[in-house]
Amino acid sequence: MTHPGEPHHDDLSGRLNRLRAGVLGANDGIVSTAGLVVGVAGATADGTAILAAGVAGLVAGSLSMAGGEYASVSTQRDTERAALRREAWELREMPEEEERELAGIYRDKGLTEDLAARVAHELTEKDALRAHAEAELQIDPDHLTNPWHAAWASLGAFAAGSVIPLAAIVLPPTAWRVWACAAAVLVGLVLTGVVSARLGGSPAGRAVRRNVVVGSLTMAVTYGVGLLFGVTAG
Repeated sequence: MTHPGEPHHDDLSGRLNRLRAGVLGANDGIVSTAGLVVGVAGATADGTAILAAGVAGLVAGSLSMAGGEYASVSTQRDTERAALRREAWELREMPEEEERELAGIYRDKGLTEDLAARVAHELTEKDALRAHAEAELQIDPDHLTNPWHAAWASLGAFAAGSVIPLAAIVLPPTAWRVWACAAAVLVGLVLTGVVSARLGGSPAGRAVRRNVVVGSLTMAVTYGVGLLFGVTAG
C-alpha cells in the first residue's frame, strides 16, 4: 500500500526520466559549448570574440535542443492520441471482443481465467477506455506527454550546462583561459556522469570515464582546429 503523498511507481519513473534527460541535456551543453569556445580560443586571444562565440553557441544549442525535443515529443503525443481514438472506436464498435482482449491481457499476467474475466468486466464497466489504454497501450489518458514541458526543460538544461565552460573561459586571465575552462568542464562532466549513473542505477565510474574522455577529446580536437585556423589566418 502507498502512504498519502507517496509517489506511485509510474509517477516516480516519469520524474526520474525527466531528471535524467535534464542531466544529459546539461552534459550536452557543457561539451558542445566547451568545444566551441576552446576552438575559438585556439584561433584568437580576443576575449570579445570568444564570448560572442560562446553566447551564440549557448543560444543556438539551447534553441536547437528545445526545437528537436518539441518536435519529437509532439510526434509521440500525436501517436498517443491516435492510438486512443482508435481504441475508443474499437470499444464502440466491438465492445465484447475488446473486453475479451482485456481479459486476455490480465490472464497473460498470471490471473486465472475467471478472475481475469471478472477484472476485465469491472474495469470496462467503470472506464473502458482508461482500462484499455493503461493495460494495452501503456498510456495514461490524463497524462499525455507534453511537448512544451520537454522543450523548456531541454532548453534550460542545455543553457545551464553551457554556462560552465563559457564562464570559465572568459573570466580568468588570458594565459589561463583554456586550462581553467578544461578544468571546469571536467569537473562538470564528472558531476553529470555521477548523477546520470545514480539515476540509472549503473556504475558511476564507467559513466564518468565516458564523459571525461568525450569531453577531453572534443576540447583537444577543437583547440587543435582553432590553432590551425589561427596560424593559417595569420
